[in-house]
Amino acid sequence: MKAPGAEADVLIVGQGIAGTLLAWECERAGIPFRLAAGAEGAPAMVSRVAAGIINPVTGQRLVKSWHIEAALPVARAAYREIESAWGVKVWREMRVRRIFKNERERRTGLEKTARGELAPYVVAAEMDGLWIEGAARVDLPVLLAAAQEHWTRAGLWRRETVDLVAETARYDLVVDCRGLAGALDPAWVTVPWEFSKGETLELAVANLPADVIPNSGHWLLPVAQGAAWCGATHTPGVVDATPTADARKTLEGSAAQLLGGQLYTVTGHTAGVRVNLPDRHPVAGRHPVVARLGLLNGLGAKGALLAPMLARQWINHLAEGVPFDTAIDVARFTTTHRGSP
Repeated sequence: MKAPGAEADVLIVGQGIAGTLLAWECERAGIPFRLAAGAEGAPAMVSRVAAGIINPVTGQRLVKSWHIEAALPVARAAYREIESAWGVKVWREMRVRRIFKNERERRTGLEKTARGELAPYVVAAEMDGLWIEGAARVDLPVLLAAAQEHWTRAGLWRRETVDLVAETARYDLVVDCRGLAGALDPAWVTVPWEFSKGETLELAVANLPADVIPNSGHWLLPVAQGAAWCGATHTPGVVDATPTADARKTLEGSAAQLLGGQLYTVTGHTAGVRVNLPDRHPVAGRHPVVARLGLLNGLGAKGALLAPMLARQWINHLAEGVPFDTAIDVARFTTTHRGSP
């Protein structure tokens, strides 16, 4: 039953990748909802400049992405269903060519491949690198624009800044999906947020294989014929989303290396702020004091992979009372919280 004066059961605040997938799952489940997007161009909208890469094997230690076996099929199915429903193309199957940066990476890659630790995504290693199968790219700008158009036509999307706690008087549930803006909100002060600024270059470059992402510290992502992105930098603790000259210089060097000297032109330079948690897991669940306030945040650089699975957890919780996975539940940070936000 809706709160007095409410227009829907659920208010989703923020329309990045987390808010978009949660709204999609609400629509599929028949749960009445509305979307309140934040200010245009806000740094919280890192999803609008994110690459949307899904990579099953990541990091200097070459490990499988967290929950990849469960999350990847859910993500693939969700994005393909969205494509069919909205008539847009957002999902592209790809491969990652992981080029070893140094001898330590080489040994790690060869040993883990020989032990089968990276299967089925890596089945063989070469002396200079690995081929990682099962990767993909989600075109987040196209996805978010299509979602905004779809729900605007339905009268469910509006651009406004809301007071989270005040809105809980009007809705059964208010879910904060705002990324940086949500992490900075006093309502979530007990969550030990961490931040990382990431910068990306947009390039004009010809003759790149459309389905291969070279990666050696930074990646090179073909996004269209004659166009690619190179990124992303990692600057911990920074919440300013202004592009910097230092990052551009670093990324230009990486682009030159990944392209093997092939000529390119820089056509754009973007930046955003990732939100992470110390255990590198995302966070979802209900506020420990304000039961009508919920959270979906901390997806870091893996929003395209994790958002569909996390949105599905919210739907299972709302429809059937299923508890959140303890690895992501906000309660892991707030068991000693007292008082109100």
